[in-house]
Amino acid sequence: MLEKWTNTIEQVLFRHRISVLFLFAVITVGLGIGASQLRMDAAFTKNIPLNHPYMKTYMEHREQFGGANSIMVAVEDVSGNIYNPKFFDVLRQVHDQLFFIPGVDRTQVKSLFSPSTRFTEVVEDGFRGGPVIPADFQADDVGLAQVKANVEKSGVIGRMVSDNYGAAMVTAQLLDWVPVPEEEQVAGQPTTRPMDVLAFAEQLEREIRAQYQDDDIKIHIIGFAKMAGDVADGAKDVVLFFLIAIAITAAMVYAFSRSISLTVLPLACSLVAVVWQLGGLTVLGFGLDPMSILVPFLVFAIGVSHGVQMINAVGRKVAEGLSAKVAAEAAFRGLLVPGMVALLSDTVGFLTLLSIDIGIIRELAITASLGVAVIILTNLVLLPVLLSYTRFSDRYLHRLQREHDKAHPLWDRLAGVAQPRASVVVIVLTAVLFAFGYMQAQTMKIGDLHAGAPALKSDSVYNLDTAFITENFSITTDVLTVIVEAFPEACTYHDVMTQIDRFQWRIENVKGVQSTASLSSVSKMVNGGYNEGNPKWRVLPRTTATLVQATSRIPTSSGLLNGNCSVMPVYLFLEDHKAETLSRVVEAVKREAELFNSDRLKFRLAAGPAGVMAATNEAVAAAQTPMMLYVYGAVFVLCLLSFRSLRATLAVILPLYVVSTLAQALMTYLEIGLTVSTLPVIALGVGIGVDYGIYILSTMTPLLREGVTPQTAFRQALHERGNAVIFTGITLAVGVSTWAFSSLKFQMDMGILLTFMFLVNMLAAILVLPALVQLFWRGRHRGNGIKVQAGDDAQEAPQGRAA
Repeated sequence: MLEKWTNTIEQVLFRHRISVLFLFAVITVGLGIGASQLRMDAAFTKNIPLNHPYMKTYMEHREQFGGANSIMVAVEDVSGNIYNPKFFDVLRQVHDQLFFIPGVDRTQVKSLFSPSTRFTEVVEDGFRGGPVIPADFQADDVGLAQVKANVEKSGVIGRMVSDNYGAAMVTAQLLDWVPVPEEEQVAGQPTTRPMDVLAFAEQLEREIRAQYQDDDIKIHIIGFAKMAGDVADGAKDVVLFFLIAIAITAAMVYAFSRSISLTVLPLACSLVAVVWQLGGLTVLGFGLDPMSILVPFLVFAIGVSHGVQMINAVGRKVAEGLSAKVAAEAAFRGLLVPGMVALLSDTVGFLTLLSIDIGIIRELAITASLGVAVIILTNLVLLPVLLSYTRFSDRYLHRLQREHDKAHPLWDRLAGVAQPRASVVVIVLTAVLFAFGYMQAQTMKIGDLHAGAPALKSDSVYNLDTAFITENFSITTDVLTVIVEAFPEACTYHDVMTQIDRFQWRIENVKGVQSTASLSSVSKMVNGGYNEGNPKWRVLPRTTATLVQATSRIPTSSGLLNGNCSVMPVYLFLEDHKAETLSRVVEAVKREAELFNSDRLKFRLAAGPAGVMAATNEAVAAAQTPMMLYVYGAVFVLCLLSFRSLRATLAVILPLYVVSTLAQALMTYLEIGLTVSTLPVIALGVGIGVDYGIYILSTMTPLLREGVTPQTAFRQALHERGNAVIFTGITLAVGVSTWAFSSLKFQMDMGILLTFMFLVNMLAAILVLPALVQLFWRGRHRGNGIKVQAGDDAQEAPQGRAA
């Protein structure tokens, strides 16, 4: 049945070759126009698991207490002392400039110049207070001295002013949606649109850093939007890598085929696949996220690898004396099924990433699966049709004939792996490697293993800014917020405030927590102020009237309570967002929440940037095992349908699983955590790595069913496709290895892991797979005099016992 369908498709295609080429040309031009309109796209909400319990808490309360999408701008005075006229003039301008940048929530812009930044002090008549920087501030000696005194009374040291008085901070919350300018509004269209994160990051550089940084003042900017902008800038290097990869791949394909036409055609078809992929994204309404910008490059490499299989098959048929058209038809029939199974395995493997509830991974899954699905058309349909028009010179045909008839000594040596004794040695060594890799893989961490932005190198501007702010301020963007839900006017009850205070104290003593803040801790300071500032009175008042007096001095703009005092966050400022730190603090919060939760109080995780990271880490951890089950399940089913043999399917799957385990062990050795950017690599490696085994076993299986010994069948498979399989593995590995020179750390990590998986999967297919075939088909072969093109000219299959 399958053969009948293959023959029917072949007849239709090759009888209407001109129409097929015209259709491909029209579609390519149309999607090429769409690809030219593709834009970089990054959004904060795409990077978080919106259905995770933490994120439901975050989304529920972010309007009241600010979201995790924030920006911090630290203005540093190089002299080490901010109390000079120039510094305060620059700080004011930075505050005003940030206030008016589109996308900033203007109600959440805070600095020393904010009216809400106030000081309070105890005087003989009671309290005295006001803005830290008064309305009539003059940056002279008297004015600066007054501001310095106000700063010390306000409690903002460590938050808005660095501990050493060398820098001051301007913070802001960002909006997810921004108004459309009046001049761009269209009747009947929405008046808001998603914030352009990348444009915002570029505006920060242009209007803040470039405008105000000089020899006396330095600007440090951190936050998701700024990080996304830096990642996008670094990702632009991929264009250079793409050109280098095309050049390297072209040279390698030419070395393989020794024909300019056979070099150009697979490269051109692979580029067509990339154009179709990018144009398809535009049609679907997607942009290209910086985290998935390498996927088109990967699609190109996959396309070339399958194209090499096609030109190898056509070359072999031509060497046997067939015309180009007949050879292309025969190659199409021979490779359509294994090629489709391999590419469908890749596609389904990528689609399994849709099970992960993180927008950026789902977009990557759609981008990758769309590109690989297109390769089925461009490299299994378009390429053989183009090859049918290829003219081979007499010199080239003579060389093909000579190479076709000549035995390759390497294949004879490799075929020895399928001998009974050698196969046992290979399987034992593989089992030992697997055991070692499995033990090492168990120590793999979920999340980031280094401080700063993990997508960027440690010496990047962003990570240097992060290091400066972390070292000089007691707060960073690594804030984990515990939302305490109670009942209206709960802050007027002593027992409620005491529970929050005890919870805060216990969490404050967890390793990795730098400092904490809550309504209860600030209320104690206010109560001390009502008692002549005596530190002994920095306690929670026991009477309702006194407690009301203490809490009423704290405005809702502080972010410590909502309008009716029914929600009171506890802010945990962490030392970093490393996987170990987040895991330790989150587990401590869960443990303490179980002790303090009651009918009246509920401690809920989590908001804040660190809360988002914790939710993402948990989502990645939860998705890891199901994703691998889906990937291997899909590959298993497709191989089973293709080979119709459980033994053959296991021979393909088992080496893949060993390599996946070794890749996880490599991650622990290289200190690469399992994150949003590295989780898809495992699926990509499995989906693409299966191609080698499918191509080799698709040649071996018919021979094995006819009774040929595994060693002879493997020698024939190597003779037919060994060059192409080894070339494919090396080409893919060399292509992605260029990522190691990227300015982005996550691209370097992906390049290292994919290079490892492509090479080792190829080695597993030509070493471990035949050993497993020998094990599974032991005693099931028989001699039948079949001639095979291997060894010394032609060898006859040895006689053996019938299965």
